[in-house]
Amino acid sequence: NLYEKIKKKKNVTSLVVILCLFQLSSVTGQARYSIPEEQPEGSFVGNIARDLGLDVARLMSGKARIIFKGSRQYVDLNRDKGTLVIKERIDREELCGKTTPCSFNFEVILENPIQLYRVTVEVTDINDNSPSFPKDKINLKIAENAAVGTRFSLVNADDSDVLINDIQKYILKPSDNFKLEVQNQPDGGRFIEMVLQNPLDREKEESHTLMLIASDGGEPHRSGTVRIHITVLDANDNAPVCSQAVYKTDVRENSPEGTVVTTVSANDADKGVNGEVTYSIPHVDLSSDFSDLFTVNKQTGIILITGLIDYEKDKKYELRIEAKDHGGLTDSSKVIIEVSDVNDNAPTINVMSFTSPVSEDSPPGTTVGIINVKDLDSGDNGQINCRIEQKAPFKIKSSLRNYYTLVTDTVLDRESVSEYNISVVATDAGIPPLSTKRTFHLKVSDVNDNAPVFSQSVYSAFILENNTPGVSLLTVMAKDPDENQNARISYILEDTNVGGSPVSEYVSINAESGVVYAVRSFDYEQIKQLMLIIKAQDGGSPPLSSNVTVKILVQDQNDNPPQVLYPVQTGGSVVAEMVPRSADVGYLVTKVVAVDVDSGQNAWLSYKLQKATDRALFEVGLQNGEIRTVRQVTDKDAVKQRLSVIVEDNGQPSRSATVIVNVAVADSFPEVLSEFTDFPHDKEYNDNLTFYLVLALAVVSFLFITSLVVIISVKIYRWRQSRVLYQSNLPVIPYYPPRYSDTLGTGTLQHVYNYEVCRTTDSRKSDCKFGRAGSQNVLIMDPSRVFATPFFTLNWMNYFGNMHFISSELTIKWQVQAFILVFLIETSSCQIRYSVPEEMRKGSFVGNVAEDLGIDAKILRSGGARIVSGDNSE
Repeated sequence: NLYEKIKKKKNVTSLVVILCLFQLSSVTGQARYSIPEEQPEGSFVGNIARDLGLDVARLMSGKARIIFKGSRQYVDLNRDKGTLVIKERIDREELCGKTTPCSFNFEVILENPIQLYRVTVEVTDINDNSPSFPKDKINLKIAENAAVGTRFSLVNADDSDVLINDIQKYILKPSDNFKLEVQNQPDGGRFIEMVLQNPLDREKEESHTLMLIASDGGEPHRSGTVRIHITVLDANDNAPVCSQAVYKTDVRENSPEGTVVTTVSANDADKGVNGEVTYSIPHVDLSSDFSDLFTVNKQTGIILITGLIDYEKDKKYELRIEAKDHGGLTDSSKVIIEVSDVNDNAPTINVMSFTSPVSEDSPPGTTVGIINVKDLDSGDNGQINCRIEQKAPFKIKSSLRNYYTLVTDTVLDRESVSEYNISVVATDAGIPPLSTKRTFHLKVSDVNDNAPVFSQSVYSAFILENNTPGVSLLTVMAKDPDENQNARISYILEDTNVGGSPVSEYVSINAESGVVYAVRSFDYEQIKQLMLIIKAQDGGSPPLSSNVTVKILVQDQNDNPPQVLYPVQTGGSVVAEMVPRSADVGYLVTKVVAVDVDSGQNAWLSYKLQKATDRALFEVGLQNGEIRTVRQVTDKDAVKQRLSVIVEDNGQPSRSATVIVNVAVADSFPEVLSEFTDFPHDKEYNDNLTFYLVLALAVVSFLFITSLVVIISVKIYRWRQSRVLYQSNLPVIPYYPPRYSDTLGTGTLQHVYNYEVCRTTDSRKSDCKFGRAGSQNVLIMDPSRVFATPFFTLNWMNYFGNMHFISSELTIKWQVQAFILVFLIETSSCQIRYSVPEEMRKGSFVGNVAEDLGIDAKILRSGGARIVSGDNSE
């Protein structure tokens, strides 16, 4: 085994050596060229055929080509001339960067036999790049007390070129206070420093501007510059001084953030950075938390409000403002801020009930919503006025203190305005007054109160006769300003008769799209126009509709050939016109009379002589069909003359009919009879007539039997349907009005609400008041229970007299509650006042509400009477 492994290893080594020798032997020759970069495309590189000792014919026969290792091919081979030319612009900096020398290799291969040549092209640099600095400007800050000899490092310039075309020197201008030192690094780089050689004086010159120039050694010379701006810094030898030791000011509470309180100022005798003063609030008392209420601008010393200033919380603030320069020297000043009180509590609007949508047929005065308005302020600042901001068909009514009802003012029209944004504004009586606005989005529900309207009063359509059944004639369109189902339009063809037949036998209409179709092919000769009535009906309940008249005008086509009325063509006898031999020129032989049932130019007829026994003897009038002699009749003219006259209309394409006119040129009837006895019978005409008569009889019999069967079937079907309907026990579906629906959950009011309410025998006139100590309490009765008492039953008869109810216990209960609540709002205007001493014990007697209001105590219990307080105390 060891012997075999050694043997295999030797064989592999021998194979590798052979392959290497073959590779070396396959490279027949080499060539090297040198070209400058940036040569244009097509520039000459070298004569590869001459340099490799090859013939141009060998390049052609060997199919010489270039093989590049990379994806880009910079040179190309011209086999016709045996030269290498530039194929693509060569950028040495892109190809090699800073590497020198820069070159690329490729192989030239030939076939039959295979020969491989290696070519190296060196790209030399040209001075096509200028030195450049990373920045256009260098800013330096140097203290005026900087020592002579202080060094400041500068950035190097960069030049993409190499060798002599690279940067060769740096120059600094002017050089009064600074000089330039350039140190060469071991790696070939350079370290540039600017050295201070003369002391700086800020009071004499606050800034210096220098120019650093980098130049290369190429031809032509290129250079790059950077501007060096030096700012001389002042030495800090003066502390800031505040202009006042104590500042006093006042602010109004609830001043917006960013309001200027006052401005603290301080002066520093230094200049520049040392003379810049910054302001801050040091040592803030955490218990006061001034940092959330005030801030000071660091640069300007302006004190601003950053939080909510509340007079009820703090009436005065004391701040310590510190002024500091950049050297750390400080001074401080005290700021006293007094807060002045304002009307800072705006009213709040609470929605007690709001109904949306509202039917557009709601009468004026319909309640849309109930709102409660409160203001935490007291006195005049707590007096509230409620109004609607924009012009809208609504108004605000005040029912109780701080309770307002939003009702409709006029009849609504959804087609004009489908929804409203009602902005209710509550304003107090403070100075300045504060207000709160709340917007209610109210939608108006649709009622089917608009019938569909057609876009035209009369529709007209034209159709050529002989049309294809099912073709579209026209489209009628109607619009309904209602919405949803009330605006869904169906098109119906009204039952009318056309020529004794239902109009549905002629046309039909698509109920959804309004497209009118032809049911059958029209014949202009039978019917020239159709008058239709189309009804557009919406999907409301009850539905509304409107009608429109549609005129369909049938246009004539040339579909009927002319019909010859005279002479009459018969198959059993021969009719001939006699012309005496003494007839003069222009003698009227006969007149061909023909008609065309078409109209217009399709019925304009012209007559032509198609064939004749003697064409020189007769002529036919083009317009009137008169046959006249052209010349004098002679004895040589044959007695029997046969004329073929063609009658042609003016349609496109034209149609024609041919008539045969037999003319006898003779002076006596016996002569004519002997000549016309040999006229053949038209047997074919009689055979055709018999066939058509038999066919017509068969068709009429079939249609009669079919109609009889259909009539009997319809009668039997209707009789059976009437028997089924009479004996069925199907429920009868009642009809409800269009706006009749279950209003549970969609009514004006919710189930239970608390209202300030009391009742007396004459509550609409009395002005009773509830006495209270520090808060307002309201007596509440459950509307569902109060409705059960006889007192309210009588008053509600007028409210429920005109209403529709659905037999649903839950719905009736809700509706009763809603209307009782509205009734209570409108009628509860009385108050009772009591007077009690303070510090009375719990349970002490205040007053007999039932007796003072004239209400039985049982009603208070059954009505669930309770007290609602205006605040949290009870």
